[in-house]
Amino acid sequence: MVFKRRDRRSIFKILREFVYPRGGWGRAFVYVKHRLRRLPDTPEKIARGIWAGVFTTFTPFYGVHFIVAGTTAIFMRGNILAALLATFFGNPLTYVPIGIISLNTGYLLLGKEPKTDVDRSLGGKFVDAGNDLWHNFLAIFTDRTADWSGLTVFYTDIFYPYLIGGLIPGMLAGYIAYFISVPLIRAYQNRRKGRIKAKLANLREKAARKAAEKEQAAKNPPR
Repeated sequence: MVFKRRDRRSIFKILREFVYPRGGWGRAFVYVKHRLRRLPDTPEKIARGIWAGVFTTFTPFYGVHFIVAGTTAIFMRGNILAALLATFFGNPLTYVPIGIISLNTGYLLLGKEPKTDVDRSLGGKFVDAGNDLWHNFLAIFTDRTADWSGLTVFYTDIFYPYLIGGLIPGMLAGYIAYFISVPLIRAYQNRRKGRIKAKLANLREKAARKAAEKEQAAKNPPR
């Protein structure tokens, strides 16, 4: 096929580039920043989309952040593409601090003590929940008995506290991103409009000069 990659990436390379993309996170951040500034929309609408994307990264809906961000942007009348791009705020470098902040805030708001079980770690509870999902899916087609214990522990100890705890820091981060984005995007758009106007004026000047030269040549034909 014409558009098929010539160098097929291995699973290891795909995972490595997910954690650390080619060119580094700095280059990826610059790319997202330029894409956001070039969106054809008002600064306020783009910033509302950024708010939705940043807020979404503080929710526990991993795997469907694009859907959550897009839906939130529609509800807020923000730019959907800006919301999708702003989910870049959540990446392998920030997910750990975001998770710690959200979980601890959730425990505080719910009046619970942070879970420090020695029997099962945080990652172990994720594994148990995944095993329960797979087991219960197979139970639909086999004679297995559904088991919800791992999912119940995961929901009680992780998902629900994360969901509640992510609201306040998510909204705070979203508003910070909003108020920073509006003046930056407006300044960029004004500069870009100024450059476009200058180019148009230069083109009109060249066209007028050529027209004047042609008119002059017509009045004074060569003998």
